[in-house]
Amino acid sequence: MVTASPAILWLPLLSVAAHLLEEFVWPGGFPEWYRRYRPERAASVTGSFLVTVNAILIGIAVLPPLLGPTPRGLAWWLIVVAVGAVNAAFHAWATVRMREYSPGVVSGVLLYLPLAGFGVWRFVVPGIVAPGTAVQAVIAGVGFHLWSSWAHRRRAAAARGGR
Repeated sequence: MVTASPAILWLPLLSVAAHLLEEFVWPGGFPEWYRRYRPERAASVTGSFLVTVNAILIGIAVLPPLLGPTPRGLAWWLIVVAVGAVNAAFHAWATVRMREYSPGVVSGVLLYLPLAGFGVWRFVVPGIVAPGTAVQAVIAGVGFHLWSSWAHRRRAAAARGGR
């Protein structure tokens, strides 16, 4: 059994919840903002797509506390924080690019990025989690966002009649 406080295992899920609250509840407005940020993908930003993407994220964020402080649980922990860190980078970049607040940037920068750094310091540096597992988590984090972007482009093209 790996040494990790059970409370630590809940941090990614709590961060995801805070991030989704910022994006969709208070102050909210993420769908409208994203349509302005990527007007060529506006047709793809539907309620069902946003629910699907975020349900997948919540589903994987539940795995660490369910699996416990095991190698598999910590691997999923790193995957969730990698997804979050990439998402934080997206929000920060978009905020700079648009010169306006991106719903999600605050929780991304204040929660996701420090949590990723903490995960590396707490689990990877002391060898609790293998470096290869950490690399796979980063690949999964980037891959989740590449998949989401690809799906947006594909859905937007289909809505425009394949153009």
